[in-house]
Amino acid sequence: MGLHVVILAAGQGKRMNSALPKVLQPLADRPLLKHVVESAQALAPERIHVVYGHGGEQVQSALGYLDVRWVYQAEQLGTGHAVAQAIGDVPDDAQVLVLYGDVPLMRAATLTHLVGTAGDNALALLTVVLADPSGYGRIVRNDDNRVVGIVEEKDASADERHIRETNTGLMCAQASHLRGWLSRLTNANAQGEYYLTDCIALAAADGVSVVAGQAGTVDETQGINNKLDLSRAERILQRRQAEVLMAQGLMLRDPDRFDLRGTLRVGRDTVIDINAVIEGDVVLGDNVSIGPHCVLRHCTIDDNTQVLSHSVIEHAVVGAHCQIGPFARLRPETRVGDRAKIGNFVETKKISLGRGSKINHLSYVGDASVGDNVNIGAGVITCNYDGANKHVTTIGDDAFIGSDTQLVAPVSVGNGATIGAGSTITKTAPAQALTLSRSKQFTVDGWTRPKKDNPGHS
Repeated sequence: MGLHVVILAAGQGKRMNSALPKVLQPLADRPLLKHVVESAQALAPERIHVVYGHGGEQVQSALGYLDVRWVYQAEQLGTGHAVAQAIGDVPDDAQVLVLYGDVPLMRAATLTHLVGTAGDNALALLTVVLADPSGYGRIVRNDDNRVVGIVEEKDASADERHIRETNTGLMCAQASHLRGWLSRLTNANAQGEYYLTDCIALAAADGVSVVAGQAGTVDETQGINNKLDLSRAERILQRRQAEVLMAQGLMLRDPDRFDLRGTLRVGRDTVIDINAVIEGDVVLGDNVSIGPHCVLRHCTIDDNTQVLSHSVIEHAVVGAHCQIGPFARLRPETRVGDRAKIGNFVETKKISLGRGSKINHLSYVGDASVGDNVNIGAGVITCNYDGANKHVTTIGDDAFIGSDTQLVAPVSVGNGATIGAGSTITKTAPAQALTLSRSKQFTVDGWTRPKKDNPGHS
């Protein structure tokens, strides 16, 4: 008996007040719908069917790479109508699990249990007991406590509105049963829609066992209807991710002030301070320390390296026993050798910095190859752009670049060369020699500063 998953993702999401379809709203930097698809994929189904409608071109453009069958719902006539569009070719003996593109926090374990509960002849639905059930469909039970139906709030009586057990919308049943119930739905309700939830009463009337299971946590069932819901889900997911990482040995100074928007692999005894943002694929070695307010994006940082506060590292590779920051920015294609140092207010781009080399403060080094044990002083700039093309600066091993130097690329500095402070270097600086360029210093005796014409007026 195979499993088919139907994900309903056709809603417009008006309450988002956004040009972006609701299922494309970002949660941990991934669209809501992608989270749901990933949960479904964890069950290894035979096929995943995504029913889309509003903003269909945007949805397919953003997520067309997913291994799913896209089903277009031209008219949004209700959840029952949407599922009917998707299961036409599903084999009768298959199980059909219905998920929602705006319920992104479901755990695979909960879904696996729901599918197992349905078996080959029952209808299983996921319910949750809420302190405030406002806005949700209520679970109706008979005197034997068996589920006999679901009533939507707009159609509920005063007594039914006091029911606290609510419908999450998630259900699983055999395709042949579900197809039959869907064909018997009517839209005689306050919304004028074909409700998937009406299948519950039809199943009960047919003598099919309706089994209600509770979600592992209330958080799993949270739907996303507006930006407030989205922000709450973000914190839930971030806390969940933080707990997984801490169980693997990562030390987070405060797991409630941590954001992972991608994947993070960590070694032993690594520490991340508050308000760090991790994006894309990030790898941290053993005994790495990440200071507060740092952004790490698609980067690798090797063992025993310190990244001090307010540093940004993107598409870069940092070696072992390095020190980065504070307030450093390593832009794409930066490669930092072991025991190197990039200090405060230093920006790098497309460089290789050799082992033991230092750029301590207030410098820009881009499009450069820097050897081992090089010292680059404060205020040094590689002038790599001529207005049309980028050019490379090459600095040999053991060179010393004095403060406030401009290296006008393409240019080379030889091994062991020294560049005097305040120089503008436009030609090759020979190895083992001092090179400098300065205008002659002179003093004008008797010179006085200009004075304002109208003293006292600014």
